[in-house]
Amino acid sequence: MLSLNRPGRVDFPLLFVTVALIALGVLFIYSSNRASSASFRSAEHTRQILWAVLGGVLLVFTAVFDLSLFRRYAFVAYGVIIILLVLTLFFGRVVNGARRWIGIGNLGMQPSEFAKLVVILVLARVMDTYSGSLHKLGHFLILLGIAAVPAALILVQPDLGTALAVVPVVFAMALVAGASLSHLVFFGTTGVLTIVIAVLPAANQHLVEGNSAFLSVFGETGLMLLMVLVFLGVTLLCWVAKVVTGKQWFRWLSYGAGISASSLMGAMVIQRALRPFQVMRLIVFLNPNIDPRGAGWHTIQSLTAVGSGGFAGKGFLQGTQSQLQYLPQQSTDFIFSILAEELGFMGVLLVFALYGFLLFRGLVISLRARDTFSGLVAAGVVTLFAFQFFVNVGMTIGIMPITGIPLKLMSFGGSSLWSAMIAVGLLLNIAARSRVREI
Repeated sequence: MLSLNRPGRVDFPLLFVTVALIALGVLFIYSSNRASSASFRSAEHTRQILWAVLGGVLLVFTAVFDLSLFRRYAFVAYGVIIILLVLTLFFGRVVNGARRWIGIGNLGMQPSEFAKLVVILVLARVMDTYSGSLHKLGHFLILLGIAAVPAALILVQPDLGTALAVVPVVFAMALVAGASLSHLVFFGTTGVLTIVIAVLPAANQHLVEGNSAFLSVFGETGLMLLMVLVFLGVTLLCWVAKVVTGKQWFRWLSYGAGISASSLMGAMVIQRALRPFQVMRLIVFLNPNIDPRGAGWHTIQSLTAVGSGGFAGKGFLQGTQSQLQYLPQQSTDFIFSILAEELGFMGVLLVFALYGFLLFRGLVISLRARDTFSGLVAAGVVTLFAFQFFVNVGMTIGIMPITGIPLKLMSFGGSSLWSAMIAVGLLLNIAARSRVREI
């Protein structure tokens, strides 16, 4: 069942970029744990190197196995990961208020990181199976259901960032596979409005001077239920009118009312699922000074670090924000901030170039994949990397809320690094069997 790639079929540029990003990550994990007195607060960099070596083994195995095995056992892996996520909720280790890790003693893993890859494999298999009929609403709902189960289990850990990472993967893969654009717009718009409506009460309290009577409505469950019923009624009436009269504008009215009803229902669920600190993180990036010692502290310190780096940076191990420990979670969520402070704009440009090349190679691999399943897997991996890169960098420069999403291949963490290296292994596997020899 093994299909070892010939050396000439290995995508060495992709492999080089992967190693370069991991090496950069290790360097700045080292920097983040080195105190100004030249002593070390922890040995995270040593552990990251060990994880990278073990991850290299996983990458090689993923790259050489027959890709049909991943297709065949995708649902088995899905079942296993769901079981692990459920076990994590009951028996997982609590770190920083979240129950995300499961294991024995100091040995543990974060199932949610691997869940994202498993979802990609299962979605690719289902989309391949339903190829040509994904425009049907029923088939599209199956895709959403597959992604929703692990996402919901991850959300209640709580881990909003990882749960959200599944969303763009589903939509990007569905778009590539030929899903109906109207379905994508409906559920995509509903998802965005759900988050916006869910945080409106907190935004009204902290961002709006004097509070708005209109915005306060979205914090009243009874009034929101009433609005849901009204919009559902409008949806039904407009749909009936469209069927009777044949006029398309009734269809669009029904479409808009349906989005409104769905968004309000989703917002009520999210308001009960999110904890207060998560809600604050979703709004504080708009004005970090509303909570400068709490939720806004992360953004303020990160902006200070990035801004102080200038063009060439302060020099490796010379960053004040990192060396004096002003940056929270600086080896994980804010590794990019340390790099920007110590290497400046030139370092930022280097990371952007490396990630841009990785995403470009992934896109080319997806386009040249031998079959639909392989192409969809590559598209899902590229989307996941792109989303996490955009959100993580956005967090550090204050244009995205802080959701705890790590920077793939660079942030400290065994599960995050291993899942990223397995993902690269999948790309290498697909590239080795592409229709064109030279990519």
